[in-house]
This record gives sequence, C-alpha cells and structure tokens, in this order.
Amino acid sequence: MKTTRRDFLSGAGAISTATLAGLGSTLAAFEANAAQTGGYKALVCVFLAGGLDNFDTLLPYDQPSYDRLADIRSSLFSVYESLAGGSTRVRNRLLPLNPVNAADFGSRQFALPEELSGIKSLFDAGDAAIVGNVGPLIEPLTRTQYENQTAVQPKRLFSHNDQASTWVSSAPEGAQVGWGGRFADAALASGANIGSQDFTSLTTSTNSLFLTGTDALPYQLGISGAPVPGALDDLEGGRGTSAGEQRFQDLRNHLQALQFNSPNLIERDVAQRMRSSLVTNETFNTALQTLQPFATSFGGSFLGMNLQAVANAIAIRSALSVSRQVFFVGFSDFDTHSNQVQDLPGLQQNMDEAIVAFYQAMNELGLSNDVTLFTASDFGRTLSVNGDGTDHGWGGHHFVIGGGVQGNRIYGEIPPYDFGHDFDAGNGRLIPTTSVEQYAEPLGRWFGLNDAELAASLPNLANFSAPSLTFI
Repeated sequence: MKTTRRDFLSGAGAISTATLAGLGSTLAAFEANAAQTGGYKALVCVFLAGGLDNFDTLLPYDQPSYDRLADIRSSLFSVYESLAGGSTRVRNRLLPLNPVNAADFGSRQFALPEELSGIKSLFDAGDAAIVGNVGPLIEPLTRTQYENQTAVQPKRLFSHNDQASTWVSSAPEGAQVGWGGRFADAALASGANIGSQDFTSLTTSTNSLFLTGTDALPYQLGISGAPVPGALDDLEGGRGTSAGEQRFQDLRNHLQALQFNSPNLIERDVAQRMRSSLVTNETFNTALQTLQPFATSFGGSFLGMNLQAVANAIAIRSALSVSRQVFFVGFSDFDTHSNQVQDLPGLQQNMDEAIVAFYQAMNELGLSNDVTLFTASDFGRTLSVNGDGTDHGWGGHHFVIGGGVQGNRIYGEIPPYDFGHDFDAGNGRLIPTTSVEQYAEPLGRWFGLNDAELAASLPNLANFSAPSLTFI
C-alpha cells in the first residue's frame, strides 16, 4: 500500500502523543458549510472495550422472560447466588424500568441491575434513554439473508479489532477516518473553534480512530492536563532566577526545533508538528489554570478519572475558544469469556458512578442540555454461556445520557431473551435492528450537522429507510 505524506504525519502524530502528550493539528481553513455551530455542544463517546453483555445489563423483568433467561443462563445465575451478599440478578433485586413507551413492548418488561442504580435514576428523570440492539450493518439484514448470505454483511464479524473499528468508522481494521472525526470536520468547516481548532476532538485513550477526520486530528488529554516533556518539567522549579529561566527557555527552543531547516519536506513537517504540539500543550495547561474545581466527586476509578479529565476540558471551553467538541473515552475489560460474574458487576458499578458524576458535573456548569454522553462497544455477547462467561456477539443495547435526551424511553428493538427468533444469528447473537449509522445520525443532527453532512459522515446511512430515532 502506498504511504502518503499525510499517513506519515498521522503516524508521527501518534508517536509524538506518547512523548509530548498530544499533538495539536494545523487545520487549513476551508469553505464553510451549513452546520449549525452557535452556542456550545459536546459529544462524549464512552467505548466499552471488549464487548458489553447486553443480556446482563438490560435484563427482562416480566416473569416469563425472566424465567427463560434464568433457565438459559442457569450456570451464571448459580455463580451469582454464591456471591457474598447474594445475587444481584434475582428478580426481586432488579430495578424495574417504567418507560413512557412501555406499550411498545406489550407485556414485556425490563430492568437494570443494582450496579446501574444511578443510570436508572437518570432514566426515570428523563435524562437517559436506552437504544436497543444497535450494531454494525451495511444494509438491513434478516436472519434468512444472514444465513443464506444474500445481503451485504459487515466484514469480519465477531472479531474484536475489526468490529471495534467498524463501530467507530464503518469499516474494519485499517480504516483511517471515524464518524466522530467527520462530525468534527463538519463543525470546523462551518467556522467552529476558529480561535483554537486543536481542541475540537479530544481523547483520553490511545485509540484515536473515532476522532480522526479528514482535517480534524485528535488531541490526547492527560488525567491532570497536558503533560510537559520531562526535561522541561525538571527545570520548572529553577525558573525563579535569570540563569534558570535562560536554561528553561534554551531547552524549550531546542525542543521546538526552531533552527531546524531540512530540505526534506516530511522532516520539516514533523518538526513543525513537534513545535505546534509543545505550544498546544502549553495553551491547554494555561487554560487549565482557570479551572474552578467541581463539587462533584468522580472517585478513583479509571473511568471516573478519565471522565473528570473530559469534564475539566469542557469547563475551560471559553479559555480554549471552542464551541464544538467531540470526546472519546475508552473503558476496557468487558471481554467476559470467563469470570463474568466476578468481573462484570464491578465494571458496571464503575461505569454507573463515573457517568452519573459526569452528568452532575455538567449540571454544575449549566451544560447538562449541551453535552450528550453515549456508550458504544465492540459488540454485544451471546445469550448462551460457555460455563462461567459468554462469547462474542453482534448487536447490543446502549445508553444515551444528557439533559437534551428524550429520556425515560427505550428506542429500537429488544429481541426476545431466547433462541431461534428472527434476530438470532446463532447462540443468541443478535442481528442488529438499528445500525450504528442510525444510532449516530440523531447525535450528529443534534451536534449541528445538516442532511448532506450527515450523509458524508455516515456512508451507509442512505441504505436504511427507517425513520430517524428521536432520542435527542
């Protein structure tokens, strides 16, 4: 495959992120589109890496469906019963949902486990929604078409790397642009963030595909801000004297490669990126000094600390001169082939506490209507069990949270908790009934994109004629 200059620079940016903690992008100005960029709006993707078990997250509550799930998953339910404190999956400990559209599901009812009590409260208050059976699709797909291979299907199904990539970019591993990056491109093209375009797409993760656009490049956040190169940090304390200040500035100038003038175009571009990354990090840390601490506690979990870093970046939006931002936060260990009962409840509780804290922090900022958080994952998992875990699935259920969400509703389909139905691809793997593009479309529209920009950002969207979801 031919390597372009832009490919090389993208790779160089990833290397520099590891060493200088985030390269800012130098974005060319281009003709404005019609995306709406007034006010402030941010999208926050929480990616549950490994494959969240949708059957152990949104559980059935009506007695027949619950009994069937307990029968199919008797081995898992038995392990739950042996836990200290007893099982949180017994029906009388589940948290029943009462969505305003309960009639859409007939006599069927649903519940969340105790570990998601905070999200349950947000759901009840109308600030959270559930979108059922979302997953990668190229076009609508029935079970018969899947089994007979008579419709186009996503490539390399059930593979972690490929399906994680397909979720965020509509293509398997090797893709270079994600739909979050395309959303950022559209906002930038319409004049958003003219004062500071480097802080449009931001990640706390090393995975930046979701945020990479044609022009927008991800900026990597540290937990405590943008890290400073170690050599500069070592000299920081000596800046109180003229000699110390001179040493600091000499090293800073060296790191910026101010005297570098290679005849090689790529080398000059890399040097320019190194210079801009240092300045961008300093700009971010200077803005961070204006931060007023949150009253909300995010706790000490990995996701809590990462979402606090996102909340901090949003809190200094004015100092960064931004009006549109897209964030990506990765949260791993959901690949529960084994020890699911021991691992998943703790992960769910961490997710619950961190997301609720983030929502409360946005309330503190008066931005609960202007920031929308949503979950994504490689795939759901099988309804069948392999002993003490579950295997790779396909469709799964997801949360959308924010004051702008049309909450206390379950959108899309929740297939039966059983085998052999129209959405069963085998072993209870759910054939998605809502494509990732259909899930992303209302998020992009809320973010300010128009029809043409949505079509360009979500290449498979035109293949689905179903009406738009209205969760936001």
